[in-house]
Amino acid sequence: MSDRSDLLLEGVVGSFAYGLNTPASDIDYLGVYVEPTRTFLGLHPPTRDRGTRQGRDGADATYHEVGKAIGLILSCNPTASEILWLEDYTVATEFGAELIDLRSCFLSAQRVRHSYFGYAMAQFRRMLHRQETQGLGDARLAKHARHTRRLLWQGYELYTTGVLPIRLPDPEPYFEFGRQMMTADGAEIAKALIAEYERKFDEATSVLPRHPNEAPLEDFMQRVRRAHLDD
Repeated sequence: MSDRSDLLLEGVVGSFAYGLNTPASDIDYLGVYVEPTRTFLGLHPPTRDRGTRQGRDGADATYHEVGKAIGLILSCNPTASEILWLEDYTVATEFGAELIDLRSCFLSAQRVRHSYFGYAMAQFRRMLHRQETQGLGDARLAKHARHTRRLLWQGYELYTTGVLPIRLPDPEPYFEFGRQMMTADGAEIAKALIAEYERKFDEATSVLPRHPNEAPLEDFMQRVRRAHLDD
């Protein structure tokens, strides 16, 4: 993304943020930008499909337009939501900082459980597919395993505490889980972990509300659009 003047937020996400980076890991960036409001008034306004940009000076980077970002975070999409819970930011404007302050307004118990558990299951299916097609020697099996366990842990923490932890307190169990996935027993070990977390979710009492608090988010969006009307 060559023009960075419209960024509200940007930070490092992915393995480096989680503490799961290896020598082969790339640095991943995630950000939120804002389109000039006038672009929504013409014949071809930005749609959700067009509201994402890729690239940052050769690095892996994804940027969502603020309207799309808010929609994704309201659905508790794990990949989009983490931008509001990072420890540090490479860009944080006044509106970006306000969006961070509103992060709890996005949360709802059912969406958190559905999204994080759903994303973990998607990673698990990728693992099984790689086992079947590439064999146990595929190093990406370990990566999928690490992120399956991370998603389950993060989702449960968010569900039970209302806080999304980004950096893992001890990465080693996740690396060990990755190594286990590259053995003949890996699939069964992963199934057991998923069953364990499903039981934990069932038995837990969530601190999150049933529905997100959309009123402050609506007010925020209205002010962002008015502020960028003449850009």
